[in-house]
Amino acid sequence: MDNSQVEDAFRVIDASIAEIKWKLRPSSKNRLVFDILALITGLRPAVMVDYGGHGSELQAHLCILLDLIKKQSSLFELLRVMIIEDMIYLIHIRGLAEHALASLCLKREILFVDIDKDPPKMLLQKDGQVVSAQLESIQKMLFSLLCVHKLNKDLLADIPPFLGIGPPEKVLVEQSGYQKDPANEFSGPIDLSSLMQDSQVTLPTLNGYMTKLIFAAWSNALLECCISRWLLGYPVAYLFTKDHVADAISNLSSKPLHLYMILVCRNVVSKKDNFQELMSFTVPCELSMRGDDEQWAKAFMVDMSSKLERCKQVWRHLKLEVRECYPQSIVL
Repeated sequence: MDNSQVEDAFRVIDASIAEIKWKLRPSSKNRLVFDILALITGLRPAVMVDYGGHGSELQAHLCILLDLIKKQSSLFELLRVMIIEDMIYLIHIRGLAEHALASLCLKREILFVDIDKDPPKMLLQKDGQVVSAQLESIQKMLFSLLCVHKLNKDLLADIPPFLGIGPPEKVLVEQSGYQKDPANEFSGPIDLSSLMQDSQVTLPTLNGYMTKLIFAAWSNALLECCISRWLLGYPVAYLFTKDHVADAISNLSSKPLHLYMILVCRNVVSKKDNFQELMSFTVPCELSMRGDDEQWAKAFMVDMSSKLERCKQVWRHLKLEVRECYPQSIVL
């Protein structure tokens, strides 16, 4: 993909939003376009959607928009809407499948911040055996579901034998009762709500649903810091059990946090670099005293840089900024 294709993609999205009469604020429309660009260029596997409007209305607008833009450009054909309970995601089928496979092979090992007790403790994925087993089960299920898509079947050749993932349709039927609907293979939302109900892994561990946001002040500005998430490609996730939600909230809300912000700028002719926030996540300061010099942060930026290198015609620079913030409240 080059910048001329990107500009064409922008025009397609803009015209389609106007055609379906979706009344988005300029900031929300810019964020939607930026998120789609991050997905189709491989910088992110998924984004959590919050562009205004009620859940059902937002879901409907997104599905209609995707159907429309897919008819006009093949760049968008692997984008889908995914639902987990009342959270809406925009995903790239292949990107999320590759992310799940990399996690299963421990090429991208997630760190857990255990906030059940005070003080919080950092755990490697292999340290929490029960949680790791549950998360691995979800990752296998998600990978299998995404690989049902015919454009993703070649990913199966990359699965190491020890992972024990069989043919996608067989795994899904055995583990979840999911039945593929060939007529709905390329359109409509992927709803995983029922598949997650029996999981012992709390949704906040998986997708960041704490339930809402941490609000923090920084330089007189209100920053909305979402809980870290594996699903969205973050390297650190908050871990707590369903029986200790109140304790987890209390333990986290009393801690100063480091806000890790990954910023990127487009590879366009400009007198200065115009960076935009690609993603952000928080880690308690006491567990990240070295800021961007933490070993896991360095490894994460190496991984992100390799993604940027694969689409350097579109993106020029990537950088990490770390700020300190103080939680004022957590809204449930």
